[in-house]
Amino acid sequence: MITIAEMLRPTPSPLWNLVKQVGVDHAVGALARPTESEAPFWEYDSLARAKDAYESGGFTLSVIEGSPPLNRARLGITGRDEEIEWFCTLIRSMGRLGIPVLCYNWMAVIGWSRTHLDVPARGGAIATAYDHPTMEAKGLTEHGIVPEEQLWDSLEYFLQQTVPVAESAGVKLAMHPDDPPLSPLRGIGRIMRSVDNYQRLLDLVPSEVNGITLCQGNFTLMTDDLPAVIRHFGSQNRIHFVHFRDVRGTPEHFEEVFHDEGPTDMLTCMRAYKEIGFEGVLRPDHVPTLEGESNDDPCYANLARLHAIGYIQGLREAVYGKSNCRIGL
Repeated sequence: MITIAEMLRPTPSPLWNLVKQVGVDHAVGALARPTESEAPFWEYDSLARAKDAYESGGFTLSVIEGSPPLNRARLGITGRDEEIEWFCTLIRSMGRLGIPVLCYNWMAVIGWSRTHLDVPARGGAIATAYDHPTMEAKGLTEHGIVPEEQLWDSLEYFLQQTVPVAESAGVKLAMHPDDPPLSPLRGIGRIMRSVDNYQRLLDLVPSEVNGITLCQGNFTLMTDDLPAVIRHFGSQNRIHFVHFRDVRGTPEHFEEVFHDEGPTDMLTCMRAYKEIGFEGVLRPDHVPTLEGESNDDPCYANLARLHAIGYIQGLREAVYGKSNCRIGL
C-alpha cells in the first residue's frame, strides 16, 4: 500500500497541523544545514532529536530527503572521502533509528533549478518554470567543463563505499533525478537524466538498497510512457520513494502544474504502482502558490499541498479501495 507523506521541517508549524487534519501521518524529513554551534544532522544524537520532534507531533519519520555536503564527492575531487564518510554516518544513524529511506541526488555544483519563479498559472496562481536558453546565458560556473564520465566515475566510487554500509544498516538509497534532466547545464554534466542512465545506475553496483526516487515531474520529461517506466523499475524492486507531481513542456522549457491539470495520466500511474506492489512512501512535491499566500518559498506554499494531498488520496482510493486506504494512512 502506498503511504502518503509530506515534507516537513523538524520544527512544529501550522503546516504540521494542516497535513494532520487532512489525514497525513508520515513525514519526509527536511533537515537543515548545521550552524557552527550545532552538531551536524547526520550525527546520531541530532537525528534522534529530530525524529523525536516528528513523533511528538504524531508523525512517523519515513524518509530523509537531503544529505551532508556531497559536491566534492560528486566531482571526484580532493576531500570526497570526508564527505562520503559523513554520508555513511547518516546512513548508520538512520539505521539505528529505524528510518528506512534516504533520498539524495548527483547534481554537481548546480542543484534543482528554475529560471522563473512567478509564472501565471491556473486562476491566477503562481508557478515556477524552466527555460534552458535563459539558464545557459549565465555562462560556465567556476568549475568550467565537467564531463559526464567524470560524474559516472565518481558515482561508482561513491556507491562502492556507501552501498555496503546501507546494506548493513537496512537503509535504502533513493537517487533523485537531475532537475531539469538536461546535460550539460552551464558546462556541468548531468547523468541522472534518462531512463537508460537510471538502469546504468542500478547496474553499477547491484544491490536491493541501490534504488531510485521516481520523481514523476522529471521522469515524465524523459519518457512518453511513464507507467511503463514505473513497471520497468518496479519489477526490479528498485523504486524506493516517489515524488508524485507533473509538469508541462519539454526538458528545455517546462512549467510546473497543479496535480490534476498536467499531461500525465496520474490514475494510470497509481495503477502501475499497485501492479508492481509498491509499498513505500509517496509525497506530492512541488505545487503552485495560491491566492493570499507568500511566494517566498516557491513550490512549497501550504494551500496547494492540501489540494494535492486530497487529489492523491482520491486516486489511491479509486485504485486500492477505501478500506485498504485507511490502513495506509
